[in-house]
Amino acid sequence: MEREFKVFVYPDGDPNTYYQTPRKLTGKYASEGLFFKNIKESRFLTNDPENAHLFFIPISCHKMRGKGANYKEMTSIVKKYVEELINKYPYWNRTLGADHFFVACHDIGVKATEGVPLLVKNSIRVVCSPRYDSGYIPHKDVALPQILHPFALPPDVKYDLTNRSSLAFWAGHRNSKVREELVSTWKNDRELDIQNAHVNTTNGSASVSLILKFKNSKFCICPAGAHANTVRIADSIHYGCVPVMLSDYYDLPFNDVLNWPKFAVILKEADVFQIKQILKAISSSKLRELHMNTIKARKHFQWNSPPIKYDAFHMVMYELWLRHYLIKY
Repeated sequence: MEREFKVFVYPDGDPNTYYQTPRKLTGKYASEGLFFKNIKESRFLTNDPENAHLFFIPISCHKMRGKGANYKEMTSIVKKYVEELINKYPYWNRTLGADHFFVACHDIGVKATEGVPLLVKNSIRVVCSPRYDSGYIPHKDVALPQILHPFALPPDVKYDLTNRSSLAFWAGHRNSKVREELVSTWKNDRELDIQNAHVNTTNGSASVSLILKFKNSKFCICPAGAHANTVRIADSIHYGCVPVMLSDYYDLPFNDVLNWPKFAVILKEADVFQIKQILKAISSSKLRELHMNTIKARKHFQWNSPPIKYDAFHMVMYELWLRHYLIKY
C-alpha cells in the first residue's frame, strides 16, 4: 500500500477560511486537523491527479464551526465547494464521487454533507461520528477515532494489573439513556467507580486525579452519549485500561483491520444492568490477555508528525486503501 497508494488533494480554497489547513492540532477534534497535516507530509500525496487512486476534499468542519457557522451554513458551504470542484475538474464525474473522500471530526461532520446527495451516497466520509442511526454508512464510510491530543500523561507501558484496584471506571455527563441507567444503577457500588462528572483529560489537578483512575482501573466503560463521537475509547487504550464498549449502532474505529474482541469488551446498551456481573465473570487469564492487547493496540490510536507506520494516520489510509478497490470506473 505505501508504495502504490496515491491521493490527490484539491488545491482550491483559501487556507485562511475553511480549506486546506487545520484549525488546530490539539483538543478533542485534533484527529481532523492532524489528518489534514499528515496527508501533506506523507508519501501518499501526489500532485498528479492522473496518478491518484482517491481524491481528498480539503474542507474543514472544525474551521467552519470555529468561525461561527451553524449546521445550515456548513451544509451550504460544503455544497458550494463540492459543486465548484465538479464544475472545474473532470474527476468527480468519472465515478460520481465514489473515489473522493471527506474528513470531519466535529459532531456535525456527517450531516454537513447532506447538501450533496452523491457525497452522502457515493463518497467516503471519514468521520468521528460513526453511528448507523445518524447517517453514517458502514463499509463505505470510515470511523475516525476521536483522540484528545496531546494526552495529558504518558501511557502505562507495563503489562501489570497489580495496581489496578478498581474493577471499572466511568465519569462523564448523563446525556443519554444508557448513561442515565449506568449512573442510577451503579453510582453507589463499591467495585465500580461510576461518577456523574465532567472529565477534562487535558490539564489541571482535578483532571489528573481523574486520569489516574484510568490507570488504576482494569476496565474503562465507554457508554454511548448524546453524540456518536467520544474520546473515552482512545483515553482508555492510551492508559492501558481495557475499554468496555456499551453502545448500539456504533462502528468501531478500524473495525476492518483490528480484532476488537481481542482487546475490548463489546456489550449492548441493554447489558448496562448486568455489567458488573459480566466483567467479574472474565477470568484472570482472559483479563491479562485483554490488557496486553490493549497496550499493543495503543500505537494505532496515536497521531504523529510526521506520521509513522501503524499510527492512526496509517490506519485511516489503510481503511481508504481497502475501499478504493470497490470503485468501478
